[in-house]
Amino acid sequence: MFDDFIRLHDSALSMVASPSGPEKYWIVVASRDHVQTGVREGICQANHGKQGPLSRMKMGDWILFYSPHVKFSGTDKCRKFTALARVKDDRVYQVRMSRDWSPFRRDVEFQPCKEVPIEPMVQGLSFIKNKKSWGYVFRFGLLSIPREDFLTISSQMKM
Repeated sequence: MFDDFIRLHDSALSMVASPSGPEKYWIVVASRDHVQTGVREGICQANHGKQGPLSRMKMGDWILFYSPHVKFSGTDKCRKFTALARVKDDRVYQVRMSRDWSPFRRDVEFQPCKEVPIEPMVQGLSFIKNKKSWGYVFRFGLLSIPREDFLTISSQMKM
């Protein structure tokens, strides 16, 4: 799987298409502590466990995780891309966490990477239209981004 990540950074090679069509590139917005839980469990959960956003992803898609805060409900800012993963299959499933909460998840394969701050990249990212209020684009919790922006970010995360 890491070979696919390396291939992204070699302009002479193109990535192998997923069985469900060309890969898409996503950003999931989650606190760093929640991303770390996902890394440990090999899962992706978005928008507080809603099914719809996860259903838009397909096997082979790439996901960057952006963490505006260190902890959920905390005030300490993180403002970093904190993980990188690839969607393993087309299955969205539900897990009972408590009597009142059963979030939806996807299985993903996390790639070895380092965390990188967003601020130095803002000017070069095309999906951020308003460079002055750049954080506004992350308000919905999941967004699709162009391949070029994915490559810009993921190349900085490469270990």
